[in-house]
Order: sequence, then C-alpha cells, then structure tokens
Amino acid sequence: MDQTCFVHCIAVEFHLQLDGWARPAMAVRVVWFQIGVDVAMTDVSRIVSRLAASFRLAAARAGVGFYPVHDLDMHLSATIDWLRCAQDATPDGGVAQSYFVKRGVWTNSYPETTGYIIPTMLRYAEVAGDEDARERAKRMADWECEIQLPDGGVVAGAVGDSDRPTVFNTGQVLFGFVVAAEAFGAARYERSAREAADWLCAAQDDDGCWRRFGSPMTADAVNVYNTRTAWALARAHQLTGEQRYLDAAVSNCDWAMTRRQENGWFADNCLLDPAQPFVHTIAYAMRGLLEVGVCAQRQEFIDAAASIGDAMVEALPESGFLPGRFDSEWRGTVRWSCLTGNAQLAVNLGRLYQLRGDSRYREAVFTLNRFNCRTQALSGDPPVRGGVKGSHPIDGGYHPWQYPNWAAKFFADALMMEADLRKEQRSGTAGPHPAFTG
Repeated sequence: MDQTCFVHCIAVEFHLQLDGWARPAMAVRVVWFQIGVDVAMTDVSRIVSRLAASFRLAAARAGVGFYPVHDLDMHLSATIDWLRCAQDATPDGGVAQSYFVKRGVWTNSYPETTGYIIPTMLRYAEVAGDEDARERAKRMADWECEIQLPDGGVVAGAVGDSDRPTVFNTGQVLFGFVVAAEAFGAARYERSAREAADWLCAAQDDDGCWRRFGSPMTADAVNVYNTRTAWALARAHQLTGEQRYLDAAVSNCDWAMTRRQENGWFADNCLLDPAQPFVHTIAYAMRGLLEVGVCAQRQEFIDAAASIGDAMVEALPESGFLPGRFDSEWRGTVRWSCLTGNAQLAVNLGRLYQLRGDSRYREAVFTLNRFNCRTQALSGDPPVRGGVKGSHPIDGGYHPWQYPNWAAKFFADALMMEADLRKEQRSGTAGPHPAFTG
C-alpha cells in the first residue's frame, strides 16, 4: 500500500473514532489487513484510537465535540443529576446560575430559574419515582419564599447581583410557588404566589405591557417574551381562582400581538438585539402565547404560537442544527446553535402536536432532542457531565463557555415531553399533558 493510501486510511479511521463510530472504524481496520498492511502497521491503528480518545476528551472539555446518542432515560437522569450538582454547589436551597468552564467555578444561586426548575424536578419525581428530586424541589421553593421581597417581587440576576425586583424574574418564580402549592399544600406557597401575582398586576401598564421593573441585565425594558410571565399569571389563576390574574395575562398577550408581523415574527423580543432575537426568547414568547391561549380559550394566541412553530420547523435541518438567532424574515443569522432555545422549542412543538396532532411537530421534537443529546457529555468531570451548554459550539453567542442551569432544565423538560409523545405514538392517543406547567 502506498503512503498516500495509508495516510487516507489513518484519516478515515481517526474521524470515525472521533465521532464515536467504533464499529465502522473497526471495519476500516479490517480493510487495512485485506489490502496487505503488515502487523506492525496496526500499531498505528492503536495510536489512532488513543489519539481519537484524547481528542474527544479535549473536545468535551472545550464543548466543541459531538457524542453518541444514548437511551433517553440515560440523558434525562444525567441532566437531573447535573441539576442536583448545581444545587449542591450553593450554600442555600437555590440552584447555581451556571458553571463557568474557563474558570472552573459555579456561580451563586439564581432565583429566576430556580423558580421554574421546581416544576421540572417535581415532574421528574413523578415519572421516575424519585423522592430526592421531590425533596430538592421543596428546598428550592422554601428558599424562594425566604428571599421574596416584602412587596412580592423577586430580584434580578443571581444572588448578590441586584436588590431590585424585576417582572420577568418574578413571573418565573411564580411558577415555582404555584406548583409547590399544588404539590405540597402548604399555605406559605400559595401566599407567596398571591403576593408575586399581585405585584405583577400592580406593575402592569393599562395596555397590558410591562414597561417598569425591567431587568438591568437586558438591553430593553419592553420585552414580548414576558408572555411567559403572563402564562405564570394564568397558572396563578388556576391555583387561586382569581379572575384578575387571568385578565392581566390576556391583556399582556393582547399587547404582544400588536408587535407581531404578518409572517408571525415578533418585534421587541430579545435580551440584547431585537433585530435578531435568540431562539431562547422566541421560544419564551411562543410558549406564553400558547398556554395563555389554551387557558383563556383565545384561539388567536394559539395560532400566533403555531406560526412561530411553523417557521422554526421550516428552518430546522435534518441534522437538528438550528441557528441560534433569527431575523424578521425568519432567516438564521449565526453559525452556532442555542441549545437552551432548542430544548424550549422541542417542548413547545410537543405541546402543539398534543393540541393539533400535526406529525411535523412531533418529528421536530425528536430531531431537536437528538441534536441536543449529541452535544451532551455523559462521562467526565461532574460539572460538565450531564450539563447542557449555552451554545454549540461552546464559544457561540448565547452564554459562551457556560453550562447554564436553565439549559439543563429545559432539556429535561424536552426529554420528558419526548417520552410522553413516544408513549402516545405507541398507544395511538394524543392530548395535552397537565404536568407541563413551568
């Protein structure tokens, strides 16, 4: 065999090993023997295997590689274990905001996302019979009650970042209060839910928009993705029966609809650059409209959410590599993927499938989850193992070089949604799942 052919064989086997294709790589090695490579040459093959393994490890630490896809339960349990690790990394009952890869450190607890991690942990406790997950959710809820401001609001950022309340953070913690009240029955959780909902209603302008108490961590005070806060108010209505909470939720979605273009795209819908919003905030707005529409029986909200879903399905390649930002013509504008947004979108499309029965939505859930699974390491150091990066590659534009806790939260939700859809597929039934509440 000439030198060029030999080098090509090495290259082919190396890339197969690197991508986790052990059996095809072995087939290449067999070909080496068939074309007359002597035994000494196979030492090179062993070197290639070791090199590929080392490269995979480096890629895992750098967050740029892909991994084999395992059973959904393996990915789900690893994700939940990462959330346990993130909670244990803090001195309180909250969940660390992120793990920073370059510095090798966990941040402080993050009230906003700890609030909506509570429904995820309770859902997992239900489906897996995991009492530890249930107890952890209770600890999170107790901590949220302790740090809630006297006026009912919740502060911006991680612990220590700010002492002022913000609308979006208060809305996301409201999810935690509501599900804790439903799961544990303690009066303190419903009281905190009412106080948060009352604060949100008082902060709302007459046209339904929230213009005051915006997050200091965002570029604009006015955000369409606060429809997810509106959904939290709808959940508070379901808990308490207070009609004004649902009225406030509908009012916000009515305002949001004034920011909608004919093609279904929404203006004023990003943390940093409204001209090309993250898939993360697109998915926030979509879910809020969808769930308030269901709760209030407002079909136009559901249709608006479906328009977003249709645009995302149209843009989704077979590989699942969805761009992390989209412009007003639904064109991807970046070459990295927002893994958090992918997971959120998977849940949203699963809900649309449950409501409308369109198989395109269900298949898109499977595609998005498969891609995210390929970016998740199920081995290695605990701060990385089971976590979900902000972006893929890890240096992309959404929380670069970080493993945010909400990325793991939404990925766990997406995997549980897929499990439901596959169960429905086997049984031939479909319908909304009441447990997807935050």
